[in-house]
Amino acid sequence: MTEKEQLHQFCATFITERIGRIQKNIGDIQSSLTSETKSSAGDKHETGRAMLQLEREKLGQQLSEAEKMKQILAKVPKEVNTAKVGLGSWVVTSKADYFLAISAGEFKVNGKCVYCISAATPIAKLLFGKQIGDTANFNGQEIKITEIR
Repeated sequence: MTEKEQLHQFCATFITERIGRIQKNIGDIQSSLTSETKSSAGDKHETGRAMLQLEREKLGQQLSEAEKMKQILAKVPKEVNTAKVGLGSWVVTSKADYFLAISAGEFKVNGKCVYCISAATPIAKLLFGKQIGDTANFNGQEIKITEIR
């Protein structure tokens, strides 16, 4: 498996685990909602149910976002190297390495640290469409693209 395929797999695993955690939490809340019986406290019971409903809605939104990330990752080419930075590019710069796909955090591959970032991040927006040798200014620092994989 190539380094770029390892990056793609890392992102896929990140999403799968995140979706699993969210679905488990939604299931736990559903169980809590259905197992709760009407207590004599009344208002306290209703407040608890309302809070669980709000938490379930929040988790539903997180699940929707994770599903969108999964769809974006499915569009990321695994082995295409281009002359310009685009979705699926592994961009080596003078400051750090970036894999433009989804925001999945830091991945270490063969002693290198690569940041998996979304195309919507400010740094990715600066890098998109640039070529080897181009520079971008980010937070007052000049970043030079040295390689695109």
